[in-house]
Amino acid sequence: MKHYEPGQTWKGARVTVMGLGLFGGGVGAARFAAQQGAHVTVTDLRPAEQLAESLDALRGLPIRYVLGRHEEADFESADIVIASPAVPLQSPFLARARNSGAHLTTEILLFAERCRGNVIAVTGSNGKTTTTSLIGAILSLHDTRTVTGGNLGRSLLEIVDQIAPGDPVVLELSSFQLEWLGPAHWYPHVAVITNLTPNHLDRHGTFASYVEAKRQIVAHQPAEAHAVLNARDENLRALRSMTSGRVHWFDSANRVQDGTWLEEGDIVSSIGGRTHHIMPASEVPLPGAHNLENVLAAVAATEIMGVQVPAIRKAVGSFRPVEHRLELVRTVNGVRYFNDSIATTPESAICALRAFPERTLLLIAGGYDKKIPFDSLGAEIAERAAALITIGTTSDKIRKAAVRAGFPEERIFPAGTLETAVQTAFSLAQPGQSVSLSPACASYDQFRNFEERGRMFKKLVLELPENPVSRRDRRGKMNNSS
Repeated sequence: MKHYEPGQTWKGARVTVMGLGLFGGGVGAARFAAQQGAHVTVTDLRPAEQLAESLDALRGLPIRYVLGRHEEADFESADIVIASPAVPLQSPFLARARNSGAHLTTEILLFAERCRGNVIAVTGSNGKTTTTSLIGAILSLHDTRTVTGGNLGRSLLEIVDQIAPGDPVVLELSSFQLEWLGPAHWYPHVAVITNLTPNHLDRHGTFASYVEAKRQIVAHQPAEAHAVLNARDENLRALRSMTSGRVHWFDSANRVQDGTWLEEGDIVSSIGGRTHHIMPASEVPLPGAHNLENVLAAVAATEIMGVQVPAIRKAVGSFRPVEHRLELVRTVNGVRYFNDSIATTPESAICALRAFPERTLLLIAGGYDKKIPFDSLGAEIAERAAALITIGTTSDKIRKAAVRAGFPEERIFPAGTLETAVQTAFSLAQPGQSVSLSPACASYDQFRNFEERGRMFKKLVLELPENPVSRRDRRGKMNNSS
């Protein structure tokens, strides 16, 4: 089977799944291949004890495991290699598979090749998870057959045969996934790009390369397809000429000719020449101006799909924040604690800072170094934060960026670990203030993923004692550090 073609049977094929992962795609890909009758080998650099949850999900299937390492023979002998999107395209193991004539693919590409549904795909540097979830919630009221997945942790490959022609399918897509989808000339019926700011430069090298990966979501659209773009993003304005699809804009500050915008406190839409007042912005149950942009994008996408205003208004009005995205965990002694672990870029952490009144937020930031500058975050911290508590390998970089912007050194508290950071915040915060884990970084230095980091934060916050007496102590400490 060295010359695999899409649609060809996998029975008896030698399939290597590279990167089981801790959730989602690897498990779905391995199960799919096994159910197709392939001889499946799963290989991952992590040892079995770190993959326990994923291994449990595959228990009972005829799968061979090579864990804690990769073996060249598993790639050289394979007919098909299903790579995790996190695997660099330049991987020497993928090169060996390619040179041996293996067909290289990913879980999301396998899904895209087989999906008969009507796909709405969302990407961007920030806000894509909330926007994807909003679109899924709105469409589900309109059509109960709607399915949502992609980069959200849920593999849809296992249910692809259950998706009928025309069923709405909402996908969140990362730049890593789009690197594979683009060369296949795949395109969605509706593409949404929330914004483009530097991210994953440890993988892409340059911002231009990162933008090129994101561009693949619109690059192969025909005239009957649609692109929903952020009018306030200069990088997205430049993409207008790079799609043959119909372009719609969303803008939180100015009216647009075809799209959605804010007007006198209302969310307004004009898709296809007819203007609708959707709802007052005050009815959106999500904090921050950035979330209004996410709603504008979702409204545009769902109006294109034929959803009527009452359904949009009902779905948006009842929507609740996605787990790990400015998720209110608890109020302790008058202090609100927010889990914003999904904020893995400086821009998303900036959005969190702007969602609170000035000098009321104690920010917990830091983590894995993706080689992204923190100058913009430092400036925002200097202008808006009450205190900065740093964790992880980027702790000193974020501290220096804040100090350069004029933030007082005495209001910065290096904590190292998340546990110490939560205890530090508890000792400092005064009633009426808020604490947010908005790391501005990935989690890989201390956690498996942002979900694990967020759940640990919630656990630590839920364990904090109610201690009204300590308020005086905290007030004194904060005053002394200000």
